[in-house]
Amino acid sequence: MNKNWIVFGLSNGLHYAKEIAKRVGIELGEVSVSKFADGELLVKPKVPVRGKDVLIVQSTSTPVNDNLMELLIAIDALKRASAQSIIAVIPYYGYGRQDRKAKGREPITCKLVADFIMKAGATKVILIDIHSEQTQGFFDVPVDTLTAASILINEYTKRNGCEKNFCIVAPDYGAVKKARNISEYLDVQLAIVDKRRPKPNVVEVSNILGDVRGKDCLLIDDMIDTGGTVLSSAKLLKEAGSKKVIIMATHGLFSNNAIEKFYKALDDNIVDELYVTDTIIENMSIKHKKIIVIDLSIFLSEIIEAQIKHTSVSKIYDKYWNNVCNIKKISKK
Repeated sequence: MNKNWIVFGLSNGLHYAKEIAKRVGIELGEVSVSKFADGELLVKPKVPVRGKDVLIVQSTSTPVNDNLMELLIAIDALKRASAQSIIAVIPYYGYGRQDRKAKGREPITCKLVADFIMKAGATKVILIDIHSEQTQGFFDVPVDTLTAASILINEYTKRNGCEKNFCIVAPDYGAVKKARNISEYLDVQLAIVDKRRPKPNVVEVSNILGDVRGKDCLLIDDMIDTGGTVLSSAKLLKEAGSKKVIIMATHGLFSNNAIEKFYKALDDNIVDELYVTDTIIENMSIKHKKIIVIDLSIFLSEIIEAQIKHTSVSKIYDKYWNNVCNIKKISKK
């Protein structure tokens, strides 16, 4: 066991922290979270952290503000307890979509939250599939941005193989670069959903760029919120002649009863499978034969181990991508 490292899991991160402690061989620290009568939070580590390198895991998903404050207070407590370093592992980064001024007088809350995390005392931050890469620049401490695409596709190919009709679909123009990189790496075709905003808060999905007829289409995005746009895209792909539509998203928020919409779309075969991860802890309780919730704790443990041992993170990704490619080669024979 590495005695100088310790990991804490807060309300939305304990399942990851337990697995990291077990797989990496570091101490799992207990933390006390309580509330005063007026709702104020008190977060306190139950074990000494003086001079230690500390990992603290928390997704700042619903309830966003409570989970964010829990993380900030925990970091402050660890700093004041003389931790040597504090790495904040944030699988889902709340407020990540407010990353620019889209209209006058709007805040850039993504930057504000980054400032809070640094001011609290984090010396490094690890994020998974942030909404936009510019978020890294909002921090003045090192930031590692991870992506779960290789894990999602790896799980799909293990279940379904990877035939010649396999193609990657970008849900909008902003996702084209990521989708193109995946399609080129796997040597499969790329298609793009033409998504427009004719007026504020209205999204119109009108066209598919690329030939999807007879293909299994993997529609890959960083998150699903209300699900309206991605379900419209799935319907359009089916109308364009796709054989199957498989939706993949790292963060399944499923706001405003979105999960019921997906149940219906899956039952009506508009969507054939839905893959999400457990960065949103509530997803672990989803029970539907066509919804696959992927546990990222092993992946995160491998990343943390690489951090501690100062080894290559790229080799971890290569392992997952190579596994996809090997399945692909086998299925094409």
